[in-house]
Amino acid sequence: MIIGLTGGIASGKSLVANLLKQEGLPVIDADQIAKEIVEPHEEAYRDILFHFGREVLHEDGTLHRKALGKVIFNDPKQRETLNNIMHPRIRERSKLKQQQYENEGYTTIVYDIPLLIEGGKMDQYDQVLLVYVDEDVQLQRLMERDQSTEEEAKSRINSQMPLREKRQYADEIINNNGSMEETTRQVRKTLKKWGI
Repeated sequence: MIIGLTGGIASGKSLVANLLKQEGLPVIDADQIAKEIVEPHEEAYRDILFHFGREVLHEDGTLHRKALGKVIFNDPKQRETLNNIMHPRIRERSKLKQQQYENEGYTTIVYDIPLLIEGGKMDQYDQVLLVYVDEDVQLQRLMERDQSTEEEAKSRINSQMPLREKRQYADEIINNNGSMEETTRQVRKTLKKWGI
């Protein structure tokens, strides 16, 4: 079974990914792969350098994410260019990791993908698991986590599809408004329902 795990910023998706790992499931983390493929020896790094120039690098030659973020944040064409560099390579590396886990004998594999629903590829997963929190909880947690102002936090939340809209695409929903114990119980209940 291939599970697609998704959520929104400050929804607690990483917490649920860790709980799934504790239950013995391998998790393929798209964000982690995105970091790996922009290391200086990687193809994606060379393509980013070619297209965006040295101003998106730190002095030591590593990728300066914030500088690149500023370039693409307000320019849809530049964002599309970056996505065209990144997404095929993330998919390719993810598939390799999936094959590796299958070779090791795992029959259930979790893909941790922040923008799974926005990407419109839900049909590639046997189950889509959404980590949900109410908007006020999401805002509060994001402000606390990033030490950001309410305006900054709202801007980041509003740049994503609202979690309430994502609910309709999910096979199961983990409500993460409460305690870690409550979330853990829901994760175990969902796995049991799926026969895992």
